[in-house]
Amino acid sequence: MNAQTENGELEPSDKEIRLVIGASSAGTVFEWYDFFIYGTLFSLIGKAFFPSDNETLQILLVWAGFAIGFGFRPLGAILFGFLGDRLGRKYTFLVTVTLMGIATAGVGLVPSADSIGIAAPAIVILLRILQGLALGGEYGGAAIYVAEHAPKEKRGFYTSFIQASVVGGFILSIIVVLGCRFLIPEDQFNAWGWRVPFLLSIVLLGISLWMRLKLSESPVFKAMKEAGEMSGNPFVESFTYPGNKKRIFVALFGVTGILTTIWYSAFFSSLSFLQRDMRLDELTVELTLLVAGLIGMTFYVFVGRWSDRVGRKKPIIIGAILTLLLLFPSFWAMGNLANPGLAEAAKSNPVVVTGPQCSTDPFAELFKRKQSPCGDILQTLTSSGVAYELRPGETLELTVNGKAIEQGANWFEDGNARRDEIQAALTEHGFDFSRQTPPLTSLLGIVAILLVLSALSALTYGSVAALLAEMFPPKIRYSSMSIPYHIGAGYLGGFLPLIAGVIVASTGNIYSGLWYTWGVVAFGLLVAWWGLPDGPPQDFEDDA
Repeated sequence: MNAQTENGELEPSDKEIRLVIGASSAGTVFEWYDFFIYGTLFSLIGKAFFPSDNETLQILLVWAGFAIGFGFRPLGAILFGFLGDRLGRKYTFLVTVTLMGIATAGVGLVPSADSIGIAAPAIVILLRILQGLALGGEYGGAAIYVAEHAPKEKRGFYTSFIQASVVGGFILSIIVVLGCRFLIPEDQFNAWGWRVPFLLSIVLLGISLWMRLKLSESPVFKAMKEAGEMSGNPFVESFTYPGNKKRIFVALFGVTGILTTIWYSAFFSSLSFLQRDMRLDELTVELTLLVAGLIGMTFYVFVGRWSDRVGRKKPIIIGAILTLLLLFPSFWAMGNLANPGLAEAAKSNPVVVTGPQCSTDPFAELFKRKQSPCGDILQTLTSSGVAYELRPGETLELTVNGKAIEQGANWFEDGNARRDEIQAALTEHGFDFSRQTPPLTSLLGIVAILLVLSALSALTYGSVAALLAEMFPPKIRYSSMSIPYHIGAGYLGGFLPLIAGVIVASTGNIYSGLWYTWGVVAFGLLVAWWGLPDGPPQDFEDDA
């Protein structure tokens, strides 16, 4: 039997709460699976839809497609936030999950660029836009739906399952990819089998719709509707409601900017770093991230529950400070464990490039610009994960431990030949460009480092759904929390792999892309310290 609040409203029973959390979390897992499967299969996506002799450009184009989807999240937040505040929480996120499932399955049906040319990447980008629109409405709907069902003293705990579900979507994408790899021979998986995880989205869509159709509307929304307190224009009121501009600014930079850059550094930057820069075997990387992710999911629930006692601000501040201290050391340590030979070879046999116009343009091929010969060499070294030192000079020269590498006749016409010859020369000096499988002790060390990164993410993300729901008034809550969240997650986080990749490609330092995360977190820490409320959690009405 349902209990009553002091206002006479019926509180959901324990059974109803479990259904709310379970259905909302499962739907969130499936929706983020749809979005993340693109990133998990980034190397094969590049070969299918963005083929190029320039490996760096190919990867950057994949991450550009990833970023475009995120770039449309704010528009989805505005559209579905408006619908969520006007029509209800339940039906709005039914629409978003349907749109996401159809768009994801569509990616699996697009012919490759070899078959239909430039139409292939154009269609993929269009589908990524639809995914971004859907995701812009999903998170706010699920987070608010659970928050508005939860009792005040357990709001952080209950909504933490939504936060953990985002990691769950990433984990599910890895599980499905691993399952397909085991069931489909490697050559066939690389040729067509990678499409299966995208097509499975239709099955997940059916399950998600079945679960969510069993849910009733949020009690807070129903009470507002019955009282005639609905917002006339939630988007406009989000910026005109007293004090809301400050709250949106704090939510954008002091909350979302911190959590989203840490999250993508912990999961996608580590995925790309281990697989591409450290040249680890793809299966090894996926299994390692799977183990770390499964354990790390529990951290989000712990932090959400902890925030119900200590408040929402403290975990975020602690997580941001620790990130500034531990981000670079974590990746340095991970690199030494993953491929110590590469780091040792670079230290024992320093690579030096001398010559004029020594800067690289990672998008030169895309925009039909001619890159300098020195830039071509730098690009090859960067895509090979080789650190180098630049020295001024009038004559182009590449040396290893003081010994010059003879330039091939067609280095500057054939990127593949240049890469093969440079790697062959470096191999003679101790560099190993084969796929690596570290010993078990090193893999355990990598898992431990990934768990540290997961803990940093959990500290800054575990309590956020509850915090954002508490920051904004109920009648414009869907819009007000979705807009800053998806602007921050869409641009500060979604563009992180692309921005970090461009920084690495431009500097030749595989760790330099981390400065983007460090800078965003440092600024966000100042905003959070200034703008987030101290003390125990409070409802918006108590804080107004």
